[in-house]
Amino acid sequence: MRSRCGRSVRGLMAVAVLTACVALTGCGPFFIAESSTTSSSSDLIYVANATTATLSGYVIGTGTMTAITSTPLALAYVPQALVVTRPNTFLYVAGPSAVYLYTIATDGVLTADGAAAYSDVVSLDVSPDGNWLVGLDAASELLDIWQINTSTGALTTEASASYSISNATVSPKMVRFSPSGSYLFAALGTGGDVVFTFNTSTGVAASSQVLSTGSTSTSDNALAVDSTTSTLYIARSGTTTGVAVYTIGSAGALTAVSGSPFAAGTTPYAVAIDSTGTYVYAANRTDGTISGFTIGTGSVLTALSSSPYSSGTLVTALATDNSGSYLFAVANGGSPDLTMYSYDSTTSGKLDTIAAVTTGTDPTGAIAIAATH
Repeated sequence: MRSRCGRSVRGLMAVAVLTACVALTGCGPFFIAESSTTSSSSDLIYVANATTATLSGYVIGTGTMTAITSTPLALAYVPQALVVTRPNTFLYVAGPSAVYLYTIATDGVLTADGAAAYSDVVSLDVSPDGNWLVGLDAASELLDIWQINTSTGALTTEASASYSISNATVSPKMVRFSPSGSYLFAALGTGGDVVFTFNTSTGVAASSQVLSTGSTSTSDNALAVDSTTSTLYIARSGTTTGVAVYTIGSAGALTAVSGSPFAAGTTPYAVAIDSTGTYVYAANRTDGTISGFTIGTGSVLTALSSSPYSSGTLVTALATDNSGSYLFAVANGGSPDLTMYSYDSTTSGKLDTIAAVTTGTDPTGAIAIAATH
């Protein structure tokens, strides 16, 4: 485990590198700018490309993806995670030692506003009320929590929430708020999962439950929570592979649904729920496919007869757009980097590929995706 001291050193190094970059190349200011708070009314998605160290952005139309002006945007760091704030005014992007702020114009164009915080996080999420940003720490058994200035996007360190995993190797993967804002869930690879209660008034999170995968060769990789905060879906790979489903009880207590986990493809690595709350989709990283399920009584999953669906090589992340009409998949191995799916009009839940693009000069190493709300 790396120490906080080590992270501070990396943060100082990042300052030096970026300061030099500003002085020599004019690549952007290293400060938080006063920004417009005009909400974007567009349907937008952004993709982080790790190999090329770029951000790609697209305006979503009826079955179309149109590249946002000036993207792919070159970065001075390798992006690891990203999230759009509410109401779609800012984009936060996590690099190896800092979280960076970008202002989103009404047409989706990004303006770099510098580093907003120093931390090494692998996943980001914004609270439903728009006031808090949480990062899953890559170096320590912590959640990093910041209060968001909704006018400028500036971050104020509020607190850190610690957790403890025994007899397992922690490999932080993803953090997600419940739609109610009352809970946070963290997927920790072979370390299992941790449930936190969250106080939306103070930004204080407290660990309330640790969920073991039951095997050192089983990894929990990604999370999705239904709109009523009653069910948690986990993309689980390894010995007991598939989509693990848990009901969410008092204080966030998790109880496995009968039949869980439900079989998917090889190495489920991402999971998403459609906007109607009727279907769940799991991205199978090794197969390059997406498995689809109907959500039945008691949150029991039934595989769709048309599933699985073809996707890119090493499909890594999923997202739904703000219209609820489309599902998007990014693939770390490309072929293609980004795929756009619609929901079939005659076969319930079936995904139809309607567009696919490269997110830059291949190989881009697309690693994460974020959509406007």
